[in-house]
Amino acid sequence: MGLENRVAVVTGATGNLGRVVAKHFAEQGARLALFGTNAEKLENLAHELNLSADRVLSHVVDLRNTEATKAAAITVMAKFGRVDILLNLVGGWTGGKSIGEFVASEVDKMLQQHLWTTFHLAQAFVPHLVANRWGRVIVVSSPTATHPPAHASPYAIAKAAQEALMLTLAQELKNSGVTANILQVKTIDAQHERNRERTPKNASWTTPEEIAATILYLCSDEAQVVNGARIPLYGAP
Repeated sequence: MGLENRVAVVTGATGNLGRVVAKHFAEQGARLALFGTNAEKLENLAHELNLSADRVLSHVVDLRNTEATKAAAITVMAKFGRVDILLNLVGGWTGGKSIGEFVASEVDKMLQQHLWTTFHLAQAFVPHLVANRWGRVIVVSSPTATHPPAHASPYAIAKAAQEALMLTLAQELKNSGVTANILQVKTIDAQHERNRERTPKNASWTTPEEIAATILYLCSDEAQVVNGARIPLYGAP
């Protein structure tokens, strides 16, 4: 089975990347659980995808909350009876100051956005993937996690923690039929500026379509041997 009738949970579904990924998965025949924080935007996206009611679920959820995330998993299982793919595309960046200038709450905000959403999703959904003996867990991270620049400590700390969680999960999932992988992206080029006029600044940017294509590969049966990978999608250095 390819993506036909696979059930994919897409978080951050109404963002620039989430919308493109949802569209690509819909075109491949997947059933979609679209997660976000704005009901109107979710409904608009579901309408744009033009899927039958049995192929789409729009759900407002705060993934920073463990109980809300577990309840969301119950809702998805009640709707579709299974989950195959978990894509955490939740974004967010805090930076621009030195370590001495940041306050603890700014670090905590990034940890909530990146680490804890991923942690809660893994706890709520991975058992269902393991029960299938087939599944994919993918997050979009940043080279900042492994090569942190100056003036970006909250984001770098959170992304490093998120990646450590994913790499640990990948080890725990060995021989289960489920894989966990990381895509590293510098900047998501939603407006395709790089393709219109390439510059030294945007040469390493990545379009949503390029990210979606990589996600589709990782969700194929041919990618079953890819587990615990950090895949760089940021072109020129």
